[in-house]
Amino acid sequence: MPTSAYRTSAHGPDSVPEVRAAGCLCWRPGAGGIELLVIHRPRYDDWSWPKGKLDDDETLPEAAHREVREEVNLDVRLGVPLPTTEYQVKAGRKHVYYWSAEVPPYVEPRPDGKEVDQLRWVSPEEAARLLTNETDRIPLRRLVELHQAGDLAVRPVIVVRHAKAKPRSSWSRAEGDRPLAATGKRQALAVTQLLKVWSPQRVISSPWLRCLSTVTPYAKTAGLKVKERPALTEAAHKRSPKKASAVVETLFDKDKPVALCTHRPVLPTALGVLRGHLPSNLRKMLPTEDPYLVPGEMLVLQVSRRHRQRAVSLEIVKPFES
Repeated sequence: MPTSAYRTSAHGPDSVPEVRAAGCLCWRPGAGGIELLVIHRPRYDDWSWPKGKLDDDETLPEAAHREVREEVNLDVRLGVPLPTTEYQVKAGRKHVYYWSAEVPPYVEPRPDGKEVDQLRWVSPEEAARLLTNETDRIPLRRLVELHQAGDLAVRPVIVVRHAKAKPRSSWSRAEGDRPLAATGKRQALAVTQLLKVWSPQRVISSPWLRCLSTVTPYAKTAGLKVKERPALTEAAHKRSPKKASAVVETLFDKDKPVALCTHRPVLPTALGVLRGHLPSNLRKMLPTEDPYLVPGEMLVLQVSRRHRQRAVSLEIVKPFES
């Protein structure tokens, strides 16, 4: 079973290359298998994938999502992270980060007429022949492996630690009413923007204010109602970790993309549930030490829609500079 692991932040991996770009291999079911979207770029006179450089303070997933929207007018949901490519350009070494992205059969892309003047839906074999640069075939091979394993069609399962709250020492009222700090409010905005990349259709949260304040802005923009689960609060978890565990397990019950927001003390229990759905190589990526995730950081699992109880990729994403 092919699996993927990935860690990203607002400024990419710790070893930052001179040039960073991100994009997607857009695919859809076809009559004889799957079809992939390849684009022609008149500036380079080449056939490639939709991709482009990061904007200032933009995360890698956001850049991939934006570039697909700008170049071919598709609002995609990112899927499994694919291998990163690396090659030399005038500005230095360029690293391009890719994700798979499923396109519904009733949606048609359109070239922007500037960066892209032609596009084609082709088979994986045709794509391999048509692509100009050898490095572009690297993520293609991984995507084909996922398809052959029945794990290319996925849905995201996301666990978010709430954004930074006001210090406990400066709050004398009910713990559940402790609000976000000014930094936390900015983090919540960053979380909102990043969640749009995976567009969860269910949002589950601890009913304490700092969790609700972290994910409600996204829910409002998506027209969703946040489902409050008291078992996810710090106090309830302390009394009954099993009830919190049961709530996290519901993330795997339905076929909808889903995000859950909870507190640092609840994270070890949540991670224990996720571990049961991950293959051994991805389990090693799970945080093992307190604080597990920093405020606003999230775990993104891509769960196979065919093999509904297993994840095929894991990303740890920090949507802001701490």
